[in-house]
Amino acid sequence: MKSKLKRFEIIAGRDNVIEPGKEIFLKIKGNWKKDYFGNENPMTVELACGRGEYSVGLARKFPTQNFIGVDLKGDRLWKGSTWAHEEGLKNVGFLRTQILNIESFFELGEIDEIWLTFPDPRPRKRDIKRRLTSPRFLDMFKKILKRDGWFRFKTDNTGLFNYTLEELSLRTDIRELNFTHDLYESDLRAECFDIKTRYEEMFAAKGEKIKYLKFKFAE
Repeated sequence: MKSKLKRFEIIAGRDNVIEPGKEIFLKIKGNWKKDYFGNENPMTVELACGRGEYSVGLARKFPTQNFIGVDLKGDRLWKGSTWAHEEGLKNVGFLRTQILNIESFFELGEIDEIWLTFPDPRPRKRDIKRRLTSPRFLDMFKKILKRDGWFRFKTDNTGLFNYTLEELSLRTDIRELNFTHDLYESDLRAECFDIKTRYEEMFAAKGEKIKYLKFKFAE
């Protein structure tokens, strides 16, 4: 417990974590590029980022782009925050909030690209609405993602992946959908840059196939 509390204390004092209690938390919507990054570079958001492996990994690879990891767990965000702090990465930050509240922090079309990496699969039927690829969440993401922006999704969970494909097939606003049930044997692997989260490494080591899809929302 002391370790977790210490981590909360650390991120409270860091500029690269935006969380409740900080003045910028209530003012950041629509102002990420101007007030946080200080530039007009493209902005990618990683939802349910956990420790932020993808956000930080992408920030390392693309120094002229901006990246934001979003998660509720402050002790997890501490890890990504620490990597970015120690490496002097100014093009990555973290937002501590529930994904359900995402529209409170981004304007319409403010995000250039979205990554959803290894979210909780929520396998119980009573939790279907809480899945981050359920209709209500997809509708939110459509609003904040700019026109022609990619939505990218990685998971080890076959049930969640198939559920997502089914939901996408029921919509009339999905275009350029491409997917694979075995990323490591797919031509799509290169566009994931071999950045791996802790969960990806863990499940891949157990023999689970990594699934990946991408699409754009139509008008």
